[in-house]
Amino acid sequence: MSKQITSLQIQKRNKERVNVYLDGEYAFAVSLMAAADLKKGQELSQTDIARLQHEDAFSKAYHAALRYLGMRQRTEREMEQYLARKEYPSEVISATMQRLHEQNYLNDAEFAAMWRRDRARMRPRGAQALRHELRQKGVDDAIIEETVADLDEEALAWAAIQSKLAGWQRLDARVLQQKLSGFLARRGFGYDAIRTTYERALSARDADAE
Repeated sequence: MSKQITSLQIQKRNKERVNVYLDGEYAFAVSLMAAADLKKGQELSQTDIARLQHEDAFSKAYHAALRYLGMRQRTEREMEQYLARKEYPSEVISATMQRLHEQNYLNDAEFAAMWRRDRARMRPRGAQALRHELRQKGVDDAIIEETVADLDEEALAWAAIQSKLAGWQRLDARVLQQKLSGFLARRGFGYDAIRTTYERALSARDADAE
């Protein structure tokens, strides 16, 4: 059963949105661009109405996704969860995810590489911590293992303790080991990296003392 467009009204609060009235009653809203193809008196079938509503929901979801990506890069899971929280229908989420993939706005391998670079630059983490963080973001295990495969934990561990060394300068060897080991373990570094870093810190402290 078709319905007739009886009015098209630009929204007062959003001049880019147009309210569509069918048979004298408000039915749905569309973008200003979509409304350009509509006119008063036009007959819309149920298929037409469903198509317009789907296209409008997709447009809103897609632009919401772009704004979300504008804050920082996202993983596929983060984006799906974000759109779900916005209560978009599953078919709209699927269409939005497909468009984002086509335009290479979502790429978990690139995200993982970026996450590793940012962590190394600002808050160094060991392989164990990186694995945990990336899994929390929904990155596939195969991508994670490729990301951490050549991680130089010893270099990262040394970088991680630079801000702590001055405060540890007067500690005896046992307490230094406890402090350093606990600090690095909480940041996901393995035993070998922790041991090597402790020995290096101890040597550096002794050299400064001389």
